[in-house]
Amino acid sequence: MSALRRKFGDDYQVVTTSSSGSGLQPQGPGQDPQQQLVPKKKRQRFVDKNGRCNVQHGNLGSETSRYLSDLFTTLVDLKWRWNLFIFILTYTVAWLFMASMWWVIAYTRGDLNKAHVGNYTPCVANVYNFPSAFLFFIETEATIGYGYRYITDKCPEGIILFLFQSILGSIVDAFLIGCMFIKMSQPKKRAETLMFSEHAVISMRDGKLTLMFRVGNLRNSHMVSAQIRCKLLKSRQTPEGEFLPLDQLELDVGFSTGADQLFLVSPLTICHVIDAKSPFYDLSQRSMQTEQFEIVVILEGIVETTGE
Repeated sequence: MSALRRKFGDDYQVVTTSSSGSGLQPQGPGQDPQQQLVPKKKRQRFVDKNGRCNVQHGNLGSETSRYLSDLFTTLVDLKWRWNLFIFILTYTVAWLFMASMWWVIAYTRGDLNKAHVGNYTPCVANVYNFPSAFLFFIETEATIGYGYRYITDKCPEGIILFLFQSILGSIVDAFLIGCMFIKMSQPKKRAETLMFSEHAVISMRDGKLTLMFRVGNLRNSHMVSAQIRCKLLKSRQTPEGEFLPLDQLELDVGFSTGADQLFLVSPLTICHVIDAKSPFYDLSQRSMQTEQFEIVVILEGIVETTGE
């Protein structure tokens, strides 16, 4: 405590914290430490505690077309409701279009009027109207093949359309099903079982003033090659007068010693030593309550069961 006071003066005192997320104010003479709790103002966060970034891009103009150049990634990044809507809409439009093509062939050949003639060979047997053409397409596309409707060898245009249908169906299936599979296999939900402590604390550890928080894995499956990093987001002004609204500074959590490589089988305490190289070195307790900054913790690793 003497070393702490030499550095920060009397701003830091031994206080009692609570789990309600309240802030702390300096302890005055004759006051109960547990009565020093003051309501903490809720600030807008750059990154929520669930990992979602509160960033909205504006004034893109014509740059929005770049999203269409990488359409697959754009679809994966969409919300589930839009993914399902596009999935259903694409298949519905494709089915109706191909069924219309089969109906057009039957209509132009006159199969709709001659289908019941005994000695007449139609392009597609037993196709009398649009619903029967739609059922024929579904049976062939889904490889159901009831055997009641089939292509005859007297219809070259039908054979060409059938080849086109097979290629188009394979492309649509690969694109949409691949998109849905990648979206379902994303490891975002795995983060729900990675727990961080609700609050970070500053205390003495091994004779050094240290910023500490805890992280733990709830699942029995391990995180392979787990690594943790910390970023300090803080606005600052350069000596040349340039204002940097979201300057990112690295907080050392053991990079030089390898402590950032985690063996996450039990909850671990992550430490950042506040020394002369730390961005917090010149801040007091009072300054920390008024400064506008945010600490973002990034935990990376490979899910053992899926390899994601």
